[in-house]
Amino acid sequence: MDTVVSRDGTPIAYGTRGSGPALVLVGGAMTTGEHAAPLAGLLADSFTVVTYDRRGRGRSGDTRPYAVGREVEDLAEVIRAVGGPAALYGVSSGAALALHAASAGTAVSRVALYEPPFTVGEADPSRREAYRSRLVALLAADDRGGAVELFMTHIGLPPEMIAGARRSPAWPGLEAVAPTLAYDDELLGDGAPPLDRLALVPVPALVMAGSASPPAMTEAARTVAEALPEGTYRELDGQTHDVAPAAVAAALREFLLP
Repeated sequence: MDTVVSRDGTPIAYGTRGSGPALVLVGGAMTTGEHAAPLAGLLADSFTVVTYDRRGRGRSGDTRPYAVGREVEDLAEVIRAVGGPAALYGVSSGAALALHAASAGTAVSRVALYEPPFTVGEADPSRREAYRSRLVALLAADDRGGAVELFMTHIGLPPEMIAGARRSPAWPGLEAVAPTLAYDDELLGDGAPPLDRLALVPVPALVMAGSASPPAMTEAARTVAEALPEGTYRELDGQTHDVAPAAVAAALREFLLP
């Protein structure tokens, strides 16, 4: 892994593989750059694939207080380090970050997104506020396990699945990045698609969702695509939010290669 220093002095760890046009993979909640390794391996024959640890995760540092603008600066420095401009592929909350970066004038050539976790239509704002307040309280008490469990409950995982996760070898890694759940929450703002910001994205964008995902996710992806000046919506057959790397790789090649 290499390291670049962001504008506020935070070290951001990144790695590259392959050759060709630069493509930066932007991970979602509770992930590090390592989680993108299978997809990076599938794309390395056509792209210089960049994986990185978002701030507060893996080998990257963290500087408080958190601000969305600082995460955008992190991504801009990674792109600069690999000789940008670069295409971005963001998944879940990473999709929201990719949109922030593209709308802010970062050196982005194209943007591909998978299931940005916005909420479309009627929503209960009290539920979101209750989640945010409880998350802040748990993290302030350094109850990282409680924060992870709260997040899993919030996204609809059943209790038995959460209990199984607690017993799994992956649980300590989830607790290690638990403070970044607050960062992802801030990225999403009030939870609705940021229509004003989407209108500022100046590059072609592909917004994907899985055909087997809940309708709320496909509706959100479609709404984002329609709000982007050069947005295209695509459903990946049989996929869920836990999308198969091979399915994404095929769609990215079609979208990004001439």
